[in-house]
Amino acid sequence: MTQSEGSFFALPQPSLPVAGDRRRFPVRRIYCVGRNYVAHIREMEEGDERDPPFFFQKPTDAIVTDGAAVPYPQDTDDFQHEVELVVAIGGGGRDLSREQALEQVFGYAVGLDMTRRDRQFEARDMRRPWEMGKSFDHSAPCGTLRPAAEGHVLSGAISVEVNGTPRQTGELELMIWNVDEIIANLSTQYELKPGDLIFTGTPAGVAAVSPGDQLVARIDGLDDLRVRIDPPLSQGA
Repeated sequence: MTQSEGSFFALPQPSLPVAGDRRRFPVRRIYCVGRNYVAHIREMEEGDERDPPFFFQKPTDAIVTDGAAVPYPQDTDDFQHEVELVVAIGGGGRDLSREQALEQVFGYAVGLDMTRRDRQFEARDMRRPWEMGKSFDHSAPCGTLRPAAEGHVLSGAISVEVNGTPRQTGELELMIWNVDEIIANLSTQYELKPGDLIFTGTPAGVAAVSPGDQLVARIDGLDDLRVRIDPPLSQGA
């Protein structure tokens, strides 16, 4: 076996830092909730506001941690931010009740669901999956996890600013589907396991970013998430 062949067996495990802990949270899957704030549904002009939640996934190696760079992605002219509360699962199970749901939460963080909006709209209009718009490299920046043992994050302000200018502002209380409802609903479709992340949807105010932009995402009670948008990666990088 050559050295390059052997390296396949030592690929890194995507993970997130945990506040107050030297250990890191290993990421198993990334689930995302589509359309969970009424104002965002209206700005996207999408469907019935009373529809049940639906989910899509991002690859685990799309994780970008606090302070890192997000290269401007290929194949888009409309790269947008979506600030979201991220729920980290430490328990799991199938067909969980709302009462059981919060017991499965390990912690919370602020995240950004970075989106190739033009590709997403193309897929939507052609009734195709959203992966080209949502599930690409570096599309899941996520901050430091705060353990749920310190308190659940179910209310408070959520926001993102770009180059010091507020872009998205909202309140977690305005989510259509609350954290316990999201977890319970998702567990009817997948068996949840430790290491799963759930991005819980974004408020209104999504907008495009460009290379050189500095983003700061905030949720009351959680560590800020700071990333910068870099130029596209060079060919072969």
